[in-house]
Amino acid sequence: MSKILIAEDEARIAAFIEKGLRANGFTTTVVGDGDAAQDYLLTGDFDLVVLDLGLPGKDGFSVLRAARAQHVTVPVIILTARDTVHDTVAGLEGGADDYMTKPFRFEELLARVRLRLRPVDRVPEVTVLRDGELSLDLRTRRAQVPDGTVDLTAREFAMLELFLRHSGQVLSREQILSHVWGYDFDPGSNVVDVYVRALRRKIGATRITTVRGMGYRLGT
Repeated sequence: MSKILIAEDEARIAAFIEKGLRANGFTTTVVGDGDAAQDYLLTGDFDLVVLDLGLPGKDGFSVLRAARAQHVTVPVIILTARDTVHDTVAGLEGGADDYMTKPFRFEELLARVRLRLRPVDRVPEVTVLRDGELSLDLRTRRAQVPDGTVDLTAREFAMLELFLRHSGQVLSREQILSHVWGYDFDPGSNVVDVYVRALRRKIGATRITTVRGMGYRLGT
């Protein structure tokens, strides 16, 4: 089980990342300032670091430089509100492996985490998800049903991918909102119900079941 260090001083964002990573099988440690981040990072006890640049105390650039100077080679994904070319280049040249700007969707962060943790000799990752006669090609972003190929919007694709990765499990509206719409989602919104109806029209009305008081489930 991979261990991930999350260095993020905004408690809401840190909790959002931690919850999502733990739900996907990762072990996480959260710190909220640069000094603690550097101390943890230098232990070499982590498989990957999600590092915010705007940390109090030592900023993310300083933490990253110190780690690389000590030959700590753990993959680092920078997460920041800064989105200028200068900051992007500085982060990558300073030793970061990847760079994401806020706001972001968790599914994208998760994909980047998995990519950075993938061993060179690992068996190629599955690119088609299936549930019975329903399939989703992660490369073309199209679904296949018995009647033919279905084109999906970006949100529909993200939602269907989530359902297929958790086929048979009940997913709450909050889980779906968090995964598909990110940490700025409105928990009182009915957008999940709207998109579920749209998916049902495209992949079949009976494939996604409403579980009263709990959420939605794909498959049996």
